[in-house]
Amino acid sequence: MAKFSDVKTQLPGPAAKELLDKRKRYVPKGVSNGVPTFADTAEGALVKDVDGNTFIDFAGAIGTINVGHCHPKVTQALKEQADRFIHTGFNVMMYEGYIKLAEKLANLAPGNHDKQVLFLNSGAEAVENAVKIARKYTKRQGIVSFKRGYHGRTLMTMTMTSKVKPYKYEFGPFAPEVYKAPYPYYYRRPEGMSEADYDEYVLQEFKEFLVGDAAPETIAAVIMEPVQGEGGFIVPSKRFVQGVYELCQSHGILFVADEIQTGFTRTGRYFAIEHFGVVPDLITVSKSMGAGVPISGVIGRSEIMDKSEPGELGGTYSGSPLGCAAALAVLDVIEEENLNQRAEQIGSKVLNRFNKLAEQYDCIGEARGLGAMCALEVVKDKASKEPHKALTSAIIEEAGKRGLLLLSAGMFSNVIRVLMPIVITDEQLEEGLSIIEESIAAAVAKQKDATLV
Repeated sequence: MAKFSDVKTQLPGPAAKELLDKRKRYVPKGVSNGVPTFADTAEGALVKDVDGNTFIDFAGAIGTINVGHCHPKVTQALKEQADRFIHTGFNVMMYEGYIKLAEKLANLAPGNHDKQVLFLNSGAEAVENAVKIARKYTKRQGIVSFKRGYHGRTLMTMTMTSKVKPYKYEFGPFAPEVYKAPYPYYYRRPEGMSEADYDEYVLQEFKEFLVGDAAPETIAAVIMEPVQGEGGFIVPSKRFVQGVYELCQSHGILFVADEIQTGFTRTGRYFAIEHFGVVPDLITVSKSMGAGVPISGVIGRSEIMDKSEPGELGGTYSGSPLGCAAALAVLDVIEEENLNQRAEQIGSKVLNRFNKLAEQYDCIGEARGLGAMCALEVVKDKASKEPHKALTSAIIEEAGKRGLLLLSAGMFSNVIRVLMPIVITDEQLEEGLSIIEESIAAAVAKQKDATLV
């Protein structure tokens, strides 16, 4: 069997070391990085660095490359658009790509109602604009996000995000009228409580939250990740999501699905919210929508989206021609290559291997996921469930040495998440999963050796 990963040098290699020295001099340390090297070329699920080392990509630029690096259809669409024009500013002279993409997304999004679509640049911008749109429509100010949720790094979205370090620490004061509601975490539910009872418990907490923390008649929107991303790939139950949605409906609160990491085939659907039988009022999208080209959007009910007056929404580069061209190509690839089905196949294989690891190691507390959005929670032992951030970092470092790009997640940074391109081959997938197994074994062995010393 051919081997795809190939790390020939220590990391960083000679060329990477030179660039790393310059990076330290010219780029602030506040901009984090993972594996200590620099990309040179990338294709599909493989990335080659400046020293000729090849990595299998299980990070996908934090879930941005679902259709793979440099998909030929995407690069061709970008070249053709660049040859015609790069930018006019939609608010100066409109272009067809924006309209074609809006039409496609309106038709793909859940619900039979009329929809309109606004395009922007980043996921955080999409969330910010969803907040603006919700406030404009409802004439209310309050916004509810969830514990462990992540929505961005701007002032508003940072306020809505839960994790303090590194996202919020010493960056306040924060935006007012933002509240955090409870969200289930089944792995850490009270001992002896069933999942069904736990759902009812958390929903009751949510009802009490709307009495003790925020009056519902002041709340414009509740924004939920259908699967929490940075929060640790936590998958809620259908009952919980529907319960929150029903409460929103009863109080005239808009329900916003943040699909920035979960959308565009990651969970086996165009939108992860489709798994839960709920039709959101607004949906935020970005990341894999553009296959690496910056573009984001808000999809919503026409009567909500159309409430704003001309000039109140948009921006200089919002919905750029290049972004729209990339996104249209992405949608073609998803359909032509049946990537929703492929995501389900990948997820089944990954969870099967992950569940075996959870059986084998006391430090693997749980394997979980939805579609190809899968994770391992790393703990000190199954009995205590105490998060083990250091071991998580060690596993990711071992994986990098072996030619696999991995990411952590979770409130305590103790979750290993996988976001490989959905176009990954079976052989590349199996090799990547084997590297994870080897990396866990190596990190655990080193930990034992250190303990003995």
